[in-house]
Amino acid sequence: MGRTYFVEEAIGQYLSDLSTKLKPYVTGLLIGQCSSQRDYVIQAVRTPPKEEQKEDNISPSKLASIDEEWITTHASQVSRMLPGGLLVLGVFIIATPELSKDCQNALRKLIFSVEKSLTKRRLWKPAEEEVSERAALQICSATRKVVCRTYDVQDPKSSPKPADWKYQSALSASWLALNCTVNVNIHIPLLATSPNHDLEKNTKNGLNRWSKQIEDSVFLINGQIKDDDTELLEGQKKLRGNTQSSTQFSDVKVLTQLSQGSSHRSTATVQVCSGSINLKGAVKCRAYVHNNKPKVKEAIQALKRDIINTLSDRCEILFEDLIINEGPHKKSFEREYHVLPQRLFVPVAGSSVMLSDYKFGDEATGEIQERFVEMLDQSVQAEDIHIAEEINTGKYITDFFLNISGLYHFLYGKKKTHQQL
Repeated sequence: MGRTYFVEEAIGQYLSDLSTKLKPYVTGLLIGQCSSQRDYVIQAVRTPPKEEQKEDNISPSKLASIDEEWITTHASQVSRMLPGGLLVLGVFIIATPELSKDCQNALRKLIFSVEKSLTKRRLWKPAEEEVSERAALQICSATRKVVCRTYDVQDPKSSPKPADWKYQSALSASWLALNCTVNVNIHIPLLATSPNHDLEKNTKNGLNRWSKQIEDSVFLINGQIKDDDTELLEGQKKLRGNTQSSTQFSDVKVLTQLSQGSSHRSTATVQVCSGSINLKGAVKCRAYVHNNKPKVKEAIQALKRDIINTLSDRCEILFEDLIINEGPHKKSFEREYHVLPQRLFVPVAGSSVMLSDYKFGDEATGEIQERFVEMLDQSVQAEDIHIAEEINTGKYITDFFLNISGLYHFLYGKKKTHQQL
């Protein structure tokens, strides 16, 4: 039996409008959430036109001219704007009848290219029981016929399987949200024996080690440790009615274990380092889960991934900004201080879910609005942009910064116990 995709009703109208305006074909991404029983699609986003297409107001006439790199880059940018629990779970093509024969081959290529691109960026590994099927949606612009199939992205030789595509109103109007603030203090040594220092690569290596700590952490939901297989809402009153968007929030505390336990010996090593990278600050994290009897392990997994993703994404954005402003070949390693971008959230119409983005301190509201239009085809009012982290110059730092410093000796391996992040 194939998978069933429950789809936000407004997406049907969005796809219909695209089929009328853009011909002979248009591509895009499907955004939503996978679960063991069913999948949810809460947003569809067309691929933004390239500059030359904007100027000439034309689209390529053959599917063979689809720009795979452009679409995968768009998917990577969009994935940064998704809070925990949401992912790019498929690709769509709306095409004229003349192009319909080539659609499935094109969709198959795009599904695997997008997944490969997104997997490269991740600092976490999918769970063994995780859903690995992704949706390939084909719509005929003339007849509006919808064909949905899935491919298993873990299997390069995967054959298409039929899937159901069912529209539902107020699909994500009362999804559940988990919030937490994580205090980060990551120290990454730059060894003197290294021939050169790629700051981005060293930072990613340090984040990889830190991400394993997050994976092994203990999560308190509303002050309680809950069994993985219990229902998230067990013992809580459910919100009745789902026609209006309303969010049920859970407050989460993260406890990280810094030791391997009393049975393991702890050793310390001294290494001469030519510098260090320090990531320090407090980050706001958020994850959403469907309201169809979600398990605790689904919610915690979604939040863990948001914690890891938000820190990794900010570092990526900072390094991209540094390359643009300072060039890729900067070699000096004097003490530097860089504030990483702040997180913000923007609501989705008719949904309790909010999408995410990042802004530097000098970035204007108009730039954020333009990015949402370009990346997510969504108009955003200035008053709907919610900054999650305010810059504070006092003792408690709520903005997030990266510090690069000089020569020192690094001592590590000392045993510690649980601490709250």
